[in-house]
Formats: sequence, C-alpha cells, structure tokens
Amino acid sequence: MKCQIKKALHRNEFYVAVIIVLLCAFIEMRSGQFLSANNLVDMVSAMIVPTMFGIGQYMVIISGGFDVSFCTMASLSSYVIVDTLLKANYTGPIIVPILMAIVIGAVLGALNGFLIARYDLPAFIVTLGTQFVFRGLMQGALGAVQIYTVPPSMQSFGKAALFTVTGSSGLTSKMPVAVLFAAALVILAALVMRYTMFGRGIYAVGGSSSAAERAGFPVFWIKFFVYVISGAIASLTGLIRMSMIGQAQPTNLLGMELTIIASVVIGGTAIKGGKGTVLGALLGTLLIVLVQNSLIMIGIPTIWQSFFLGVLIIGSTGISAYQATHQKKAHKAKREVSAV
Repeated sequence: MKCQIKKALHRNEFYVAVIIVLLCAFIEMRSGQFLSANNLVDMVSAMIVPTMFGIGQYMVIISGGFDVSFCTMASLSSYVIVDTLLKANYTGPIIVPILMAIVIGAVLGALNGFLIARYDLPAFIVTLGTQFVFRGLMQGALGAVQIYTVPPSMQSFGKAALFTVTGSSGLTSKMPVAVLFAAALVILAALVMRYTMFGRGIYAVGGSSSAAERAGFPVFWIKFFVYVISGAIASLTGLIRMSMIGQAQPTNLLGMELTIIASVVIGGTAIKGGKGTVLGALLGTLLIVLVQNSLIMIGIPTIWQSFFLGVLIIGSTGISAYQATHQKKAHKAKREVSAV
C-alpha cells in the first residue's frame, strides 16, 4: 500500500486530480450550483470537443511531435463537407459525412506526417506552415463564409440527446449523443497506447527515435500514422462541433490549439515526448474546461480566464520538471550504489 501511495505521489495525474477536487468543492461552496444536474450535464457537453482534440494531440506529443494545425484542419475539412453536401442536396445518413471527415482529415494529416517523418523537419515549423496553407485554402481559394445550416442528418445528430435533465430553476440540459464518440475515442486510445505494439512504438519514438529504431520499431511509419490519426480525429471533431451548433462557422475552432495542447501538458504528458497517459490528458482537459466555464459561477470575470490558465500551465510544467529532476537523481543514486 505504501508503495502504491508513493508511486501515485510521483505522478502528475494525482496532483491534477487533487486540484480538480478542491476547485469543484470551492466552486460548489461559493455558488451552490456546481453539482446541480444541469451544470454537470453542461460540463460534460463542454468536454466533448476539447477531449477529442486532446486525444489526437496527446498521441502526437507522446511521439515527440507537435501540431498547431489541427484546428484549422478541422475547420477546413468540416466546411468543405457541409458546403459540398448542401450543394448536392444530400439527405442521407450521418455515416457519410463522418466517413468523409475521417478520410479528408487523414489525407491532410498525412501531409504533416510525410514532411515530418520523411525529411525530419521540425514539427512545429511544418504544422505552423500547413496551418497557414489550410487557412489560405479555406478563406482564399474557397472563399469560406458562415453557412447558417447543415445537412439534415447532421442537424438530427447534433440535436440528438441521450437524456434530458431539468434543474430546480426549470432550465433543461441535454446530454448530446456525441458524448459517446468522445467516450469511445478515449477508451480506444487507452487500449491502443497500453496494449498494442503501435502504442508502445509511439512511446519509444517519443523517448528516443534512434533507440526505437535500434529496437526494431518502424520509426517513419509510426511518426507518419500518428499525424494521419491526429488529422482524422481533428476533422471528425470539427464535423461533430458543426453538427452540435447547427451551422458551419469557418473561424469557430480557430485559436483553440494552444489551449488544447496546454490541457494535455497539464495532464502530465511530457512536452518532449515519451511520457504521459490518456487519463492525464483527460484530467488536464477537465481542469481547463472547469476554469473556462465555472469561474463566472464564483463571481470571477471571464477576462481573468487567461491569467488562471497561465498559472495552471506554469504550475504543471514546474511540477513535471521537479518530478523529472527527482527521478534523474534517484536513478543516478541507484547507479552509484550498484557501482559500489
């Protein structure tokens, strides 16, 4: 038991979970509304998009990569899908736009993956460049403007709810069916990263590409497919977002990149790669959503969101750095003892 407790104390997820519990308790004491059924359902609903984005970025960062193009990619692909289907008067099932999103996102992600894996270019520079390319295509070549409707199947999907709750004030909140996509993605990512050779390869490549190659992992293909998967997840997330709001807004998702990346890092994913968990990414996302959506409940103006997010990022980075330094000292001490 002592060993398990000691192990937990050295994990970033533990500290993030403690902060979340304390923050929830404080908000509930101050507002008395945080634990209401309405607010909890609204919180889960607000988690859907950042959670799905976060899973894709978690895999990229674990592999030692970086991606700042995924929000623009999601906007471009979902806009193209909505615009194309509306012009074709499409009235079929939701599966068609979903498959279109996955394919288009995978192709766009493959561009990032090929440039990064084949030519060993800096991931940040490549994805920053493709971000501007995707934005230029959307706003320039396509002349993207806000579309105030989406195909019928997307409308139905966006409005569909697992259940509805009614609070004491009479307000109702719906749990979107889209939450099932987010939950399935979290479970699938956890299984892949923990129990498959591909998942182990992602960790190995993030730890050291040269060491992973010597161990027999196909480094090129692992790096390549991580970005393909990230692109597919991003585009699917964009489609779900547009379905939920019932319209195609080309700029709706732009600017979320750094917040999503921050939530993954806050959850304990090492920015240099090779370390992190799906649970940590999920907890980091929950903490960010709490700060973004609940500060107003305790009387803190929304203009202070950026300040508190910055404090969280700096604090989590400091904790991660402390843990890394502590582990290095422990390993060094063990080696010295072994040598003696």
